[in-house]
Amino acid sequence: MGFWRCDSAMTRLACALIICAIVSSGFGANALKYDYTASVECLPFPHKPQYNGGIIKNPELNFGLRAWSAFGNAKVEHRVSNGNKFIVARSRNDSHDSISQKIYLNKDKLYTFSAWVQVSEGKIPVKAAFKTISGFKHAGAVIAESNCWSMIKGGLTVDESGPAELYFESKNTSVEIWVDSISLQPFTTEEWRSHHEQSIEEKHKRKVRIHVMDKQDKPLANATISIVQKKLSFPFGSATNKNILTNAAYQNWFTSRFTVTTFEDEMKWYTTEPSQGREDYSAADAMLNFARQHGISVRGHNVLWDDPRYQPSWVPSLSASQLSKAVANRIMSIVKRYRGQVIGWDVVNENLHFSFFESKLGSQASANAYKTAKYMDPSTTLFLNEYNTIEDSRDWATSPTAYAKKVRYIQSLGGGNLGIGLESHFNVPDLPYMRSAIDTLGALGLPMWLTEVDVQSGPNQAMYLEQVLREAHAHPKINGIVMWTAWKPEGCYRMCLTDNNFRNLPTGDVVDKLLKEWGGGRQELSGMTSPNGTLEASLFHGDYQVTVTQPGANNSYVVQSLEVAPAETSPHRFILHV
Repeated sequence: MGFWRCDSAMTRLACALIICAIVSSGFGANALKYDYTASVECLPFPHKPQYNGGIIKNPELNFGLRAWSAFGNAKVEHRVSNGNKFIVARSRNDSHDSISQKIYLNKDKLYTFSAWVQVSEGKIPVKAAFKTISGFKHAGAVIAESNCWSMIKGGLTVDESGPAELYFESKNTSVEIWVDSISLQPFTTEEWRSHHEQSIEEKHKRKVRIHVMDKQDKPLANATISIVQKKLSFPFGSATNKNILTNAAYQNWFTSRFTVTTFEDEMKWYTTEPSQGREDYSAADAMLNFARQHGISVRGHNVLWDDPRYQPSWVPSLSASQLSKAVANRIMSIVKRYRGQVIGWDVVNENLHFSFFESKLGSQASANAYKTAKYMDPSTTLFLNEYNTIEDSRDWATSPTAYAKKVRYIQSLGGGNLGIGLESHFNVPDLPYMRSAIDTLGALGLPMWLTEVDVQSGPNQAMYLEQVLREAHAHPKINGIVMWTAWKPEGCYRMCLTDNNFRNLPTGDVVDKLLKEWGGGRQELSGMTSPNGTLEASLFHGDYQVTVTQPGANNSYVVQSLEVAPAETSPHRFILHV
């Protein structure tokens, strides 16, 4: 139970306010709902196709090979096993030899795709793709296994409307590809937007009802209520660097907007130990103190980086035993120094694309780093952090299932409380693929953040940024967003939010627009109580200040510390009698 404190002047207003949660009404009832479910398990039987197959004909192969044919030079068969019917591509000579179905794709639609696949032997990457009139589009990939079914979940858009062919590919031509429960569901832009709105209502907002009553406990009609958000609960922020320590304009612009940050370089190994044994944490210490003073949370980035290009200059020449000792010292030094002061650690950065430490210390090098970090800071989430998992469906190395496999490998070796970091360096975002990739990783049930969001420069940069941020914020599995937009006078990494005078660029305008829309400490609502003394509102989770003005009165009376929490918690009920 929370307690409200009242301004002393409120004693002149004899009333009681009751605030409680009410059930949210349905939103976008006429739009086809999006199915966020996915699987990272290999199962004895495939699930039913999502959306009953959508526009795919004969999605469960209940009618033999109807609507299906060979792609390339594969031989195609219809088979039944334990009552389950499926299609098989065998006698494959090229990676793209598989099964096919002809469809029509519309450039104005967003398509979500899923299928369940199996291979005749081993564990083999299999990719779903579409041959279109303007080229090939990859929709998703999975590491398929024999004797069980794995789900590919993906998505795509096309640049030009026209006929297309769905097919599957695998570089290993010696295996058969088995496919079942195929689905391709188109959505309009309006339907896609309605998914955002519905998810936000369910994930980020809560309906409240405010009751105002006089000293006789009778409803007080026509009282004016103003609700002002003081703090947004959803973590949204930007990277920073040491320039913020000495630039007041940068400080004011940043602290008035964001609740979380990542240091661009100041915690990285090559910064804190440029020569062996001589550590310098002065910049990181000062930045952490600045963030703490302004109530800004900090992500710890990064402990180690698996890319050989970004090691301290003295590291590559070390022997294996010297490197092992240096790595252990590095982890213990930084994690011990900042434990309890950061909300998460990027322990081994980009260890799906790169393997510097594995090449020197063996295949368990990353897992051992996570175990050491867990020992030093057992209560903080330890993140993997990778690029292209949601940005590029063509990157096999960091596909959602490859990422999930890496997570489970580290978990199996005692790697601690893991989290999923998605760097999110976009060129042109593929929103259906982005959403489906998050769906797949969401099946792991771990904390998941977009950690380094930016978009390549170009005329559509701000528009693409808005699309990415909206998609991430609305997704039920995303727990926070950090943009990779630390300001430097010589220019940002790929994307700035302001000019050098801290006037917004179009990207900064997008951020301010979304902060206002999401209630980033800026949501202001007002209304008048009904004849029964009530006012209803849908509020973003966060902290609010409520102001009540009695009908006909000139004075306003403030009730503080209204916290709107997620609906999973017990219903809000705050009562004040004066």
